[in-house]
Amino acid sequence: MQTSFSLAQLADPDVAEVDRILRACVHCGFCTATCPTYVLLGDEDDSPRGRIYLAKDMLERAEPARREVVKHIDRCLSCLGCMTTCPSGVHYMHLIDHARAYVEETYRRPLIERLVRAALLRVMSDPKLFRWALIAALPVKPMAPLFDFAGLKRLAAMLRLAPWRLPRRPAAAGVFPAAGPRRGRVALLSGCVESVLAPNINRATVRVLTRHGFEVVQVRDEGCCGALAHHMGRKQEAHAAACRNIEAWSREINTQGIDAILTTASGCGTMMKDYGFMLRNDSDYAARAEKISGMCRDISEFINEIKSLEYVTRPAIKVAYHPACSLAHGQRVTEAPRAMLSEAGFVLIDIPESHLCCGSAGTYNILQSELANRLRDRKIANIDKVMPELIAAGNIGCIVQIAGGTPIPVVHPIELIDWATGGSAPRALERTRWSDTIGDSSE
Repeated sequence: MQTSFSLAQLADPDVAEVDRILRACVHCGFCTATCPTYVLLGDEDDSPRGRIYLAKDMLERAEPARREVVKHIDRCLSCLGCMTTCPSGVHYMHLIDHARAYVEETYRRPLIERLVRAALLRVMSDPKLFRWALIAALPVKPMAPLFDFAGLKRLAAMLRLAPWRLPRRPAAAGVFPAAGPRRGRVALLSGCVESVLAPNINRATVRVLTRHGFEVVQVRDEGCCGALAHHMGRKQEAHAAACRNIEAWSREINTQGIDAILTTASGCGTMMKDYGFMLRNDSDYAARAEKISGMCRDISEFINEIKSLEYVTRPAIKVAYHPACSLAHGQRVTEAPRAMLSEAGFVLIDIPESHLCCGSAGTYNILQSELANRLRDRKIANIDKVMPELIAAGNIGCIVQIAGGTPIPVVHPIELIDWATGGSAPRALERTRWSDTIGDSSE
């Protein structure tokens, strides 16, 4: 693709990177077939190729973003399926991230929209605030259809996604010693949303790791990975979150030492693995950011790296594995979760159109609820075709999104590995034929 940025514009390293990305695009259109919004809407401007043209024009002109352009950029899920498909290696993620930051800088959204986005970012990135928000939502949740009828679709979407139970308190940071001889020491990201909605996921992770000789630390001063702010175009806030975590993990590396930084939320993992790129021009953080990014692993990657797990039981249960977009497309981790589950004895079933997003995408299922619901329904219809007993997904957003539309239990793969290596069955399997294998896993 030919570009026409001025020399002054190209002096900005971010613009220079955008220019490099744009020049790699050959207009082939392969990306359209794997773009969820294009599949739903059939609009070229809601395809990666269309958004590339819109972003190019917006950035070259260096004028404030127009409402029509913002609409199509906002509709992008950042599922990154286009990057998996692209034969030219166009790094769409970095392009759309820069476009969003430019929109945030130059476009003034309507007041209500600004307030909603600010509230989502503030609440969802703080586990304590998020927990209180879910408690407040519980008595109002049955009124979601009324809010929909009143035109308050985003509030209705929030209420529908909120759980029908009181959330637990986020677990405190701490160190969990290895059982038996220590093989290594790892940090585990506590997370924001997951720590409140599904603390059982990290608990299962700790049990699996300590059971197999790893000391696990959840570092005291870490916080949100920054992904929510990043995808809203809030560049400074995203970078501040990244720097805070880099400081916290670097202190741990320099004192007690850690071999890897693990996450059970693939959306966070994609962000953490990109810290090196995000902070490449920051002289204070560039080297440390690159080192931290290189240490980050999805839990499925790490389990496959350490090998030699001790299986107590091998439940031959039919599992439909949903590859979270942030893991499959963002991190290109596709085989590790499947290999991990297959090795444990679970019977994996492929989902038709597995490459298409479920519609979660961070705050997308709130800010773009109608499109998100259509994608969720399409995903569930495809899952129903293969008739699984269980659905597994490696990201909390996918788990909540899919569980909101199906009675089939949805769990994180590491919960199944905990079960297979000596833990009890996941709590989601209550009222199934596996109910008698559920014990107390609250430790």
